[in-house]
Amino acid sequence: MHKEISKLVIYRNMENGSILYEMAEVYRKVEAGGFQKEEVISNIYQQINELLTIATKYGFDKNLWRNYLSFLLATHENPFSIVSEKAGAREGSVKKFALQDFQIFHTLFHYDFSGLEKKLNLNCFEIINEYHAIEKKERCYNKNVSDRVQELTHGLENAGGAEDFYQVVTDFYKKYGVGKFGLNKAFRIEQTEGKVLLSPITNTDQVVLKDLIGYEIQKKKLIENTEAFVAGEKANNVLLFGDSGTGKSTCIKAVLNEYYGKGLRMIEVYKHQFQELTAVIQQIKDRNYRFVIYMDDLSFEEFEIEYKYLKAVIEGGLETKPDNVLIYATSNRRHLIRETWGDRNDGTNGELHRSETMQEKLSLVNRFGVSINFSKPTQKEFFEIVIALARRNNNIHLSEEELCKEANKWELSHGGISGRTAQQFINYLAGKKAGDVYGKE
Repeated sequence: MHKEISKLVIYRNMENGSILYEMAEVYRKVEAGGFQKEEVISNIYQQINELLTIATKYGFDKNLWRNYLSFLLATHENPFSIVSEKAGAREGSVKKFALQDFQIFHTLFHYDFSGLEKKLNLNCFEIINEYHAIEKKERCYNKNVSDRVQELTHGLENAGGAEDFYQVVTDFYKKYGVGKFGLNKAFRIEQTEGKVLLSPITNTDQVVLKDLIGYEIQKKKLIENTEAFVAGEKANNVLLFGDSGTGKSTCIKAVLNEYYGKGLRMIEVYKHQFQELTAVIQQIKDRNYRFVIYMDDLSFEEFEIEYKYLKAVIEGGLETKPDNVLIYATSNRRHLIRETWGDRNDGTNGELHRSETMQEKLSLVNRFGVSINFSKPTQKEFFEIVIALARRNNNIHLSEEELCKEANKWELSHGGISGRTAQQFINYLAGKKAGDVYGKE
């Protein structure tokens, strides 16, 4: 194994390849002779432990060794994989190196560990090659990565050699992409040793647009803009504003789930991170995805100046915002920045042209080409939302009249009329013990 791995070219430096390299070192020691048996066995068990950890994290099943090798191919960002992400299979000199590497991976994919097991009196590889994982809920592991990697594994299991490997892998890159951007929907900003990194968010809400009852006009506007964006057409930054609990954030989360398969990705950014936006855009501007930078509950107080960073990124700096980046924000404020009556009177607070300061503040919202208003529902609309949500839950047996009556009591003591209040009321009913559910026959 160590001889094959030493000949890798394109896939030589693998960030997640420690198990592969350690197993190669095991084989090198065993073939060289004079090794400490207990030390080698201990190292093997350590790699099995690492493999099981990865399998649990990503929900791998059946042949864990092959899943691991597919995981390496799916996550390794290199010039070849990134070009394949954009263009698929292409002829050229680099293909010769790729075929050489894929011949090695084909050998590794069908590697026979029985000789090593017999020599060391082990049976651990036999177990991991026919592994039966404990069934887990989707939120307990990264399902996006799991589904993609196991799909790649299945394709490679049927590959006859290096040429087939090349076609399967490049097709995978073209369809899904490579690395963290290819395998994950959403990301957050983290700083490590002074570097701005994008870390995957593995447990995203699985809500879809049909889950949000009402607000059809608002959803239509957001869908039209997003569809233009993922299709490579001109699209606008979007501000969703209005009353609290009306579904603004839910809409954006749903859009991510609806269009993830068409190359949409989302990066969640908080106000204190705005000065990192330029570094973030540098990392994503040349990738073959459409990125929405998502800012939830966006607003600024008078003394906060972070909005200046945002204005420059959206429109105003020397470097233009890439075509594959948009900004979607939600806010309870129409104009984002807190205004006072003093803002509207020149000559107050010692400032000669206070109205110019107000215009500077209001200019931020003008950089959002699409503004969508989510207003509080009427009581009739609130009852319609409650009824529709209740009908989706088999554990609730109240009549419509009873539902409206109880919902009215609930909203009076739980924040007033909103879609969020309706959902919380339904969660309350659904969470009651079976014998306590209203209307249970």
